[in-house]
Amino acid sequence: MGKGTGQARRAGCEPGVDLMGKFDLAVSLIPLGGVTEVGKNMLAIECGDDIVVVDSGVKFPEEEQLGIDLVIPDITYLLQNRERVRGILLTHGHEDHIGALPFVLKDLNVPVYGTKLTLGLVESKLEEHGMVKQVDLRLINPDQKLRLGSFQVEFFRINHSIPDGVGLAITTPAGLIVHSGDFKLDQTPVDGRVAEFHKIAAYGTRGVLAFICDSTNIGREAMTPSEKVVGETFDRIFRNASQRIIVATFASHVHRVQQVINAAVKYGRKVAVVGRSMLNVVDVASRLGYLQIPPKTLVEVDEIDRLPREKVVILATGSQGEPMAALTRMATHSHRQVTIEEGDTVIISATPIPGNEQLVARTINNLFRTGADVIYKEVALVHVSGHAGQEEIKLMLNMLRPKYVIPFHGEHTHQAVFAEVAAKVGIPRENVFIANIGDRIELSHQGGRIAGKVPSGRVFIDGLGIGDVGNIVLRDRLHLAEEGIVIVVVTINKDTGAVLAGPDLISRGFVFVRESAELMNQAREKTVQALEKCQQQQITEWSIIKSAIRDELGQFIQVKTQRRPVILPIIMEI
Repeated sequence: MGKGTGQARRAGCEPGVDLMGKFDLAVSLIPLGGVTEVGKNMLAIECGDDIVVVDSGVKFPEEEQLGIDLVIPDITYLLQNRERVRGILLTHGHEDHIGALPFVLKDLNVPVYGTKLTLGLVESKLEEHGMVKQVDLRLINPDQKLRLGSFQVEFFRINHSIPDGVGLAITTPAGLIVHSGDFKLDQTPVDGRVAEFHKIAAYGTRGVLAFICDSTNIGREAMTPSEKVVGETFDRIFRNASQRIIVATFASHVHRVQQVINAAVKYGRKVAVVGRSMLNVVDVASRLGYLQIPPKTLVEVDEIDRLPREKVVILATGSQGEPMAALTRMATHSHRQVTIEEGDTVIISATPIPGNEQLVARTINNLFRTGADVIYKEVALVHVSGHAGQEEIKLMLNMLRPKYVIPFHGEHTHQAVFAEVAAKVGIPRENVFIANIGDRIELSHQGGRIAGKVPSGRVFIDGLGIGDVGNIVLRDRLHLAEEGIVIVVVTINKDTGAVLAGPDLISRGFVFVRESAELMNQAREKTVQALEKCQQQQITEWSIIKSAIRDELGQFIQVKTQRRPVILPIIMEI
């Protein structure tokens, strides 16, 4: 499906030739994230001497990525062409679209364009990194046009699970490129700001070369329900709850937060906000006018114990079961300010992100143990997606009638299903590009192809380290976690190689030494034998002695236990 062939070359608005014939006025779309995975969204659009970047997001680590805090796109290609990058365009303020900016802008300080709430969240994030003054943030609104090199950029309002989301219409010398951003077509949005259908239809009339479309929810055949139905569910729950109500949701879901506040005000409850990210978003969104909070509605967490339990709502983070998030700690009685008690009503207003299902299930189990009444998606309509279903995507395809389509913000499964859906509305399967990260998708009105790859991949953030942890380190961490470590300490004569002290064996995560004394004694004997062989052969080189210890001891432990712990010899010379 749109795979194409040919050698990679610099794409641009100059003639090029491939198996389909002459390419004139070609534009390249290069996903540096956001395909074959959910998260880490970043797309480069390149034509001639100009590159614009759409979004700069993070992905949260997978289970086997031990110790990793965040995963960001590899921007090597952008750094190699930094003089051609005209700016970064942001579609909305979710972490998987803006979270990498503090790391990217340290090396690629170009203008960043976004709507008011999006830039408000970016600015708050940059403040944490001490970077606000050195970054060029430029406010846009959906009615303006930008000229960035040879690109003209227009914006159209779209609905999503955060306000101020926009799609992009980018006019290039090769044709019009439309990027949906993350979207759904909500006919009754909470803020009353319906998607700008007239603009979308007008782009279709002009002619669209390529449509980059959110494919996250392509598996849902129907349209995604309106966010307002969640507000109706909240109303029923708040009306019937007899004690405290705790609501956990994504901090950035401003519309959801607004509906919690609306229900609390209606039923005479005060709202306490718990969780750093939730506090931050509530502060930014209310300051910029995206959250309407009546005076005296919010109270400090310390005040809730002085209020009647039936007059309290707690708005918290932790809808994904994160170990250190507020709801998780409340459920395990480890939160220093809030403990969930029998009779409380807990609403988990979110769907688990793939990979978080077990964490969420564990949190729900812990909540039930407290005696709380737990309400989650499977038992009530307390969450709807912010992404379009098949019928909404079909509508977009029919309005735009693009020549080519690139499914974005999804895994291989989403892309494959998207191709089938697009075929139903008359878009040939060969015009739907199933791309991998780093593929250069080269398009013109004469044809389309994947013309090689650019440097790409993932960069791991571990504490203050950026990219200093790679696959080899992660492999070692996984090995340590699964098999443990045996440390061998020995002191030898520098000249003769004779053992002066030891060897002493220390086990961490392998066996409990007191209960495995015989095994450890045998392991020590094997280490002695390895050292004696080295002495007989007059080997005094550290690296060879260490290798001999690892080989002899590793083989013995493998036979005895069917395990392969990391063996770390430490040799001291006298």
